[in-house]
Amino acid sequence: MRTCLLGLLMLFSGLSFAAIKTQEIPYESADGTKLIGYFAYDDAIEGPRPGVMVVHEWWGLNDYAKRRARDLAGLGYAALAIDMYGGGKNTEHPKDALAFMQAATADAAASKARFLAGLDLIKAQPQTDAKQIAAIGYCFGGKVVLDMARQSVPLLGVVSFHGALVPAVPATKGSIKARILVEHGEADSMVTPEQVAAFKEEMDNADADYDFVSLPGAKHGFTNPDADRLSHGEHGGPDIGYQKEADENSWADMKSFLKGVFD
Repeated sequence: MRTCLLGLLMLFSGLSFAAIKTQEIPYESADGTKLIGYFAYDDAIEGPRPGVMVVHEWWGLNDYAKRRARDLAGLGYAALAIDMYGGGKNTEHPKDALAFMQAATADAAASKARFLAGLDLIKAQPQTDAKQIAAIGYCFGGKVVLDMARQSVPLLGVVSFHGALVPAVPATKGSIKARILVEHGEADSMVTPEQVAAFKEEMDNADADYDFVSLPGAKHGFTNPDADRLSHGEHGGPDIGYQKEADENSWADMKSFLKGVFD
């Protein structure tokens, strides 16, 4: 037995094991807003690799957004969950979340500046290939990444999960350079059929390279396992709900999309 254990120790001592490293990084937008980024990467990968930005839901930079950054790091990307509210603040109170979101979107230029500050931050990390950057977003964050694509921010691709579709600044013909993937819940009561139709028309008129996936029976927030709890929270909640199948299928779509974007 002792010989077997010694042999195993010798075998494993020569192996290196992947570990997801994370760190919080303070940064600042052009308007002076103090922000906090959550950076994740696999330290078993040598050299720069494609980077993916994560934009949080209207709840703010919470554990869910950070978990998605770690998930992306596990896929081999350099991932940065950015802060669109300032100070890394987050909440579980719908009224606070609404107020945070409205403040962040009141000025389209300021919102863009905060995103660009995050873009500069992920590009500056030694683990990131600055020429290969994409962005994903959830709920409020889905709208943010779509708006950045509309405004010609230099991204290779963006993915919106249960994001709002109404633009801050509508796309114009040729303005969208990034490839777009929208993962939308068919039972999302926060996005009307008219908004879906208007989005598709906007993308077609802009000659955008986009895919729009409708997920049967999925509500707003379908990717977040906390959605059911938050929809029935002590403060009352929005019409959101988790759906495991939609979550897994949309993540699989994203993986294929990112692979195509970065290849």
